[in-house]
Amino acid sequence: MSKASALDLRAHFAGLLRSALVEVAPDAASLPVILERPKSAQHGDYACSVAMQLAKPMKRNPREIAQALVKALPQSPYLEKAEVAGAGFVNLYLKPAAKQQTVRLVLEQRHAYGRIGVGAGRKVQVEFVSANPTGPLHVGHGRGAAYGASLASLLEAAGFAVAREYYVNDAGRQMDILALST
Repeated sequence: MSKASALDLRAHFAGLLRSALVEVAPDAASLPVILERPKSAQHGDYACSVAMQLAKPMKRNPREIAQALVKALPQSPYLEKAEVAGAGFVNLYLKPAAKQQTVRLVLEQRHAYGRIGVGAGRKVQVEFVSANPTGPLHVGHGRGAAYGASLASLLEAAGFAVAREYYVNDAGRQMDILALST
């Protein structure tokens, strides 16, 4: 598994389902193939409901369509198994080696893992919440600071050049009044 494919297994599996869809329902080949993460790991690594979307136009039972899609799935070095569940979900299971390769990739790339260049170095300024040292502090001040720091980190991971500004009201009239009162 290459580094690029380890980052894009969702797209790989969507492509497999797209190929099966072209075979099973060529008239619906343009239907979006959306993969979601199941709430429970026992339902696989990815799940797709495209068979249920096809049921009405094809005038067929969604489970039958899902079974046909599973049967038409091309072979993949990353796919352990595919099965039909519930009303017509297609559940896809990754091979353990694919999961292990992703872990290896995270360990190799460390802090660079998951970074993308969509920001292309464009400058962004994130202004954090202002805490007034002369007034009462509350949870909102901490939450605003954590939110601002997290947003700035996400923007950096997306390739933006981030300038962080955390304003503390430590100048001006309020601080003058505080100084005089002490």
